[in-house]
Amino acid sequence: MVAGNWKMNGDKALVQQLLGHFKSNIRAENADVVIFAPYPFLYQAEELLSASGIEWGAQNFYIEASGAFTGEVSLGMLKEFGCKYALVGHSERRTLFGETDEMCAAKVKAALGAGVIPVLCVGETLEQRESGVTEDVVGQQVKAVLELVGAEGIGQSVIAYEPVWAIGTGKTATPQQAQDVHAYIRKVVAEQNAEVAEKIQILYGGSVNASTAEELFAMTDIDGGLVGGASLKADDFVTICKAAE
Repeated sequence: MVAGNWKMNGDKALVQQLLGHFKSNIRAENADVVIFAPYPFLYQAEELLSASGIEWGAQNFYIEASGAFTGEVSLGMLKEFGCKYALVGHSERRTLFGETDEMCAAKVKAALGAGVIPVLCVGETLEQRESGVTEDVVGQQVKAVLELVGAEGIGQSVIAYEPVWAIGTGKTATPQQAQDVHAYIRKVVAEQNAEVAEKIQILYGGSVNASTAEELFAMTDIDGGLVGGASLKADDFVTICKAAE
């Protein structure tokens, strides 16, 4: 799987240009391709990507179905626009907006209940990596979800490992560093269900770009990428998608 997270970027003209280019140049036959667009552009995504083989999804949602939650968007609303996927617990949601492991687990549960595939983001800060607690941090983020939805639930999800220190910094974990954490995540899931652990997609999400994608995707436990800035560059994202084929 290759997923593009546009974050809070873009306008109608850029969305038209990017999605048109992707539709013409990405086959999406041997790898799942997903675009996580800002809410206002989900209508365009549905219009432009329907029948293309490329899926789309939302960067966030609220767990309640409806109610007095000004400014929030429900899973039901997202499904109105054909969203198949939704991000959960991106590091920016955790650090800037205070989302806890427990909140992220509740979101995974809500998404599964609504028939939307959650892409659970996990990862450590530079300070945590340098302190040698990467596995403790990432393990707890995964276990919080396992405790709530079990191996069966997480098996219907996607996991994205995104070292916080490599997001938007231009730094990238070496393929082996990324592989080590991916293998550990798979091990954590395997402790509950080995079959689920073997099948679950675990993406790498730390400044993946056109020059690093092929080597990263060649690693045993890396099943694709969650791409940030490079997904806003038409040719770069196409190159990354081709690396996953």
